[in-house]
Amino acid sequence: MQEFKTAYRQLEQSTVPADFDAKIDTFYRTEFLTKLTRTNEGSPVLASYTPKTTAARYLQYHYIAANPNPVGKKLLLDNPGDASAYSRAHARYHPIFRNIVEKYGYYDMFLIDPEGTVVYTVFKEADFTTNFTNGPYNESNLASAIAAARQANGKGYVKIVDFKPYSPSYGAPAAFIATPIFNGSQFIGILAFQLPVDKINNVMTGNKNWKKNGLGDSGETYLVGSDYLMRSASRFQIEDPEGHAKTLRSIGTDEKTVKKIKEFNTTILLQEVQTKAVKEALFGKQGTEAIDDYRNIPVLSSYAPLEINGLKWVILAEIDVSEAYASIHSFEKKVLIGATLIIVLITLVAMWLTSIFVRPINTLIKSARKVGAGEFDAVVKSGSQDEFGDLAKSFNQTIGSLRTETQLIYRENRENEALVLSIFSPAIAKRLKQGDREIAEQISNVSVLFSDLHQFTKLTQSMSPQEVVRLLNELVTGFDEMTDKYGLEKIKTIGDGYMAVCGLGMPRLDHDKRTVDFALEMLSFVRRFSYEKDLHLDLRIGINSGDVVAGVIGKNKLLYDVWGDTVNIANRLKSACPPGTILVSQDICSRLHDLYDFELVGEIQEPGKEKLVAWQIKTSKLSVSVREEEVYE
Repeated sequence: MQEFKTAYRQLEQSTVPADFDAKIDTFYRTEFLTKLTRTNEGSPVLASYTPKTTAARYLQYHYIAANPNPVGKKLLLDNPGDASAYSRAHARYHPIFRNIVEKYGYYDMFLIDPEGTVVYTVFKEADFTTNFTNGPYNESNLASAIAAARQANGKGYVKIVDFKPYSPSYGAPAAFIATPIFNGSQFIGILAFQLPVDKINNVMTGNKNWKKNGLGDSGETYLVGSDYLMRSASRFQIEDPEGHAKTLRSIGTDEKTVKKIKEFNTTILLQEVQTKAVKEALFGKQGTEAIDDYRNIPVLSSYAPLEINGLKWVILAEIDVSEAYASIHSFEKKVLIGATLIIVLITLVAMWLTSIFVRPINTLIKSARKVGAGEFDAVVKSGSQDEFGDLAKSFNQTIGSLRTETQLIYRENRENEALVLSIFSPAIAKRLKQGDREIAEQISNVSVLFSDLHQFTKLTQSMSPQEVVRLLNELVTGFDEMTDKYGLEKIKTIGDGYMAVCGLGMPRLDHDKRTVDFALEMLSFVRRFSYEKDLHLDLRIGINSGDVVAGVIGKNKLLYDVWGDTVNIANRLKSACPPGTILVSQDICSRLHDLYDFELVGEIQEPGKEKLVAWQIKTSKLSVSVREEEVYE
């Protein structure tokens, strides 16, 4: 939020060429207003919708008008190549936010500054760079959500606004959720999401599998708001749009509404449902009864209120009465004919068999069912000395053996799971447990740290193997505890070398800050350890950030490792690092120069490799607490 807001304000000082405005006007005239006219009444005025401020015109040109991707695919552009601070921030964060929107099924995501200006969106529609306080969409439901979030007095406030036609989406129904963003106690902006209409429809229609879900040929479930308009799609509109339109005309629905339902291909905010069930549910009641639905067809309707953070909705499940009771009427005839004869016959036979066979067999069956349900302490008690008695004894012996084997397997599984979790991260361990043996993935935005204990090899020449292992174990254990503290993952140890990565299993925006803090505490820990043990140990540490390839290799002995230029550069920095210092790459220095003091070391030149610019962290800052995550965040 801070980076986008700052970069946006910098663009207010830029100059927008005349051809930028011409291309923006062309986009609005040929794309936006053309589609908006088909769904809205009247003729929209071009000047009412085009951006006015310098920053808004600059960004709408690069990310919308000059974006080579078609409408609906504008979100695929990460960097337009204009070299602005805004585009650099956009290239860094946009892939992450786009992945969030796609993964969780949201329609769009917004970052809005305290003045109500949208400084970032994922989807890049006409609301990008718009001010919702005084802009063309200041009366939309998103503007209401933004206004509520701006007036919030504390963290944790969430505002959901109901569906309304939304002009930037060409008048399609849209609902939003918004929350304020704070930096400490300072209000710095608003985060908002456009709720996914398709997700809601998939839930209410069971992914359009009505028959498979037991709703037959006429059953459906849907939502209705307090204005008696649908909040989810009608089954009959989805399955037979033309037939549904004909039904609506037959019950007197005006032609304008019918055309809008056809244009938007949805009944949300268009289909009116003023049935008895809806009215009862809006008064807080729930029940099931036969009524006439919104098609004037008798249905069996179950209804209940559905209140979600102030959205006064009702949920209904309905099926045509003729279909609901068809199977009952048919079954009644069959039952009346055969019920008496069957009951008498079964009763007589059951009474005769129960005394002879059924009772001991049922006892054995109940015990077997308990065993099948996991109750291995089930025991069959039989006082007879016949075949049933022998069967009961054999059953009990089998259960005893099964109980012993199950306990042994359970204990071994627990030990195996504990071993796997000690070697791999929980996410990798879960995939291995599920049988996945080809684990490999490209991971962006991570920081890699290599360290090496200086003078440790020389020290081992004067110590016994047991002392060497004990000393190294204390150091590695301390490093492992620090990885948990700062959110890093240990990859491996090679002799007295230690490798860790931040942002691997869990993406972190401050991966480089966490890694530097971890390195500073490692250095402090080794110096304190060396002083207490009267040793002459020190650390050499190299840190780099970027993209890596991670995966599990091996067949019988598995190893989780990372590869790539990012890893190689970190190793080169460690190798070139003087004892007792931390060398970082240019990328680390550029991102964190405001938080730490860096000193240029120079270029590292190795035969056959590219030159590498190295920076040293001034260790005089070790006296400052490294727990400054709140400042960074």
